[in-house]
Amino acid sequence: MSKIIPGKYGTKREVITQSASRLFKEKGFNATSMRDLAEAIGVEAPSLYNHIGSKSEILQEICFRIANIFTTHINEVENNKESFIKKVESIIRFHIKMMIEEYESVYLSDHEWKHLPEPYLSNFKNQRKNYRKRFADIVQKGIEQKEIKNINPYIVVLTILSSIGGIESWQRSSKTIEAKELEEDMVKILIQGIQKSQI
Repeated sequence: MSKIIPGKYGTKREVITQSASRLFKEKGFNATSMRDLAEAIGVEAPSLYNHIGSKSEILQEICFRIANIFTTHINEVENNKESFIKKVESIIRFHIKMMIEEYESVYLSDHEWKHLPEPYLSNFKNQRKNYRKRFADIVQKGIEQKEIKNINPYIVVLTILSSIGGIESWQRSSKTIEAKELEEDMVKILIQGIQKSQI
C-alpha cells in the first residue's frame, strides 16, 4: 500500500481526519477501527500510527475544531453593532452553512461527542452548554429590546438548532432543492417565527 499523500486535500493529518469523518459518519465511531481507516486511506495500519495516536484523538480533533469555529463566530456576533434579531439571523445562517459545507464534521460533533474520553468529554460538554447559553442571552436581549417575541429563550435556541439539524435529511436526499434556497427559506421561517411585529 502507498503512503499518505498530502496535496490538494490538505496535510497528511487533514487527509486522515477527512477520511475518518466520512467513516465515523457512515459506520459510527464505535464500529470504525483504525484498520478500517487505514484501508480507506490506502495505507498499512502501522503507518497510520506514525501520524495519529488513536481514533479517539481524531474524534477530539474534529469535535474541538468545530466547537472553536462556532465559538469564534458567536464572539464576532456578540461584538458587532447589529440589532439582536440580526444577530440571531447571523447565527442561523452560519449554522446552516456549516451543516451544508462541513456536514460530516458537524454531524460527528453533534452525535458522536459522547465517545470522547475524559477530560475532553467534560470540556466539550461545557463548551456546548456555554455556547447555547450565549445564544439564549442574545435572544433574551432581543426580547428586552422588543425585537423578538416574548418566548422562553431556551426554547427558541432549542427549536432553531433542532430545525437546522433537520438538514441531515436534505444531505441524505437527492438534493433537488438548491442549498441557497434551503438557507433562505429556513431563515425566513425561523426568523418570522420569533420576530416581533413592528407596529
